[in-house]
Amino acid sequence: MRFSHTARWVSYISGRFARVDRTSRSAATSGLSVLGIALGVMTLIVSLSVMNGFQMGFIDAIMEISSYHLRVENVADSAAFETFCAENSEISVSTPFFEAQSLMVGRGGAQAAALVRAVPYDICIKDEGFSKQLSIYAGSFDLTEPNSIVLGSELARSLGAGIGTKITLLALSGGSDVALFSDERVFTVKGLFFSGYGDINSSFSFISLEDGEKYFGKDAKKIYGLKLRKSSEDSFASRAISAAFPASFVESWRSYNRTFFGALRIEKNMLMLLVILIFVVVAVNIYNAMRRMVYEKREEIAVLTALGGSKKAVQAVFILQGFSIGFKGAITGLLLGLFLSVNMESVFMFIAEAQYWGTYFFMMLFSPENADFVRENTMFLLYARIPTRIILTEVFFVVLFGIFSAVSAAASASRGMAKLTVSEVLRND
Repeated sequence: MRFSHTARWVSYISGRFARVDRTSRSAATSGLSVLGIALGVMTLIVSLSVMNGFQMGFIDAIMEISSYHLRVENVADSAAFETFCAENSEISVSTPFFEAQSLMVGRGGAQAAALVRAVPYDICIKDEGFSKQLSIYAGSFDLTEPNSIVLGSELARSLGAGIGTKITLLALSGGSDVALFSDERVFTVKGLFFSGYGDINSSFSFISLEDGEKYFGKDAKKIYGLKLRKSSEDSFASRAISAAFPASFVESWRSYNRTFFGALRIEKNMLMLLVILIFVVVAVNIYNAMRRMVYEKREEIAVLTALGGSKKAVQAVFILQGFSIGFKGAITGLLLGLFLSVNMESVFMFIAEAQYWGTYFFMMLFSPENADFVRENTMFLLYARIPTRIILTEVFFVVLFGIFSAVSAAASASRGMAKLTVSEVLRND
């Protein structure tokens, strides 16, 4: 019961101080503190959402097209393994494939190094994730005819290839029964694709599984790419496969893409560290504001103490004010951050339009003859196409950190109140 009385007393006194502060010099400082917290929370939420969308576009393309969740090699009994995958409820897709490195020669002798992957001709039907991430923008993913090939967009550009172009796999890695150099491996381009990851666009090509068995040689290593219903269950699936097929080699997406995912993690952590500095600056501002408030209200503090208020209770009054500043700023920043993240495409388009008309206006003032050469910045159009992804746990911790920075600053500033004595304050005043 005593705690509830103390809490109501602290809330009442804090409210009285807040109403007085609205008409004093502290109002501007409190407003700037709320604004700083709001801008910090908003910036961090928007930055993380854009970064998540940017990174997840890469990750989705890599996982669905290149690495899969699990890669299984050295499978002795292919039929038994495929039956195992079909009966395992955790495995959604099982795709056998071969792959080899090649030096391709295209139109006019243009050359480019590429990875040639031999996949089942019906992979786009059986693997929805693959077909979703592999966007065919010319031709079709048709590997039913012998010696058909599908190229990435940048790889096709390097080779000067289009639909119907003949591509020669001049050099091809493989077993001892495969000629390293040959001009007889001629393929016809049936489709061109684009994915969310540039390296796949510039280096990947696909042929049919039958052509892979024909051209890669008897020693070609068959690999099974497995996709799980939950990518986080890769360790459990790996153990189950290793137990059922001891001779097989299972590699998870975590180890296969360790370097790339590690670089993305460092990039994201550095972004968070830089933006968190905003909260540090705001916390210092709140700290100085609270110290000044404690000094200005030393008479009120002395009276409250003389009337029976404990130092902890009086200190809680200022901590509650810090919480109020942090809460108002965090909620405002949360709403603004979510609004901007959801409408990021419109935001970038607005910035592009504003920059264009601003440049056009000044060009008409100072150099009218060059006004017709003003164009919109295409980089903003590129940024507008980046999808944003909001992760609720990250948003929660951002809001929590914004509130915590304000509360901790208020708690640190109000510690000096404990040094004030009633007799000293009343004697000096």
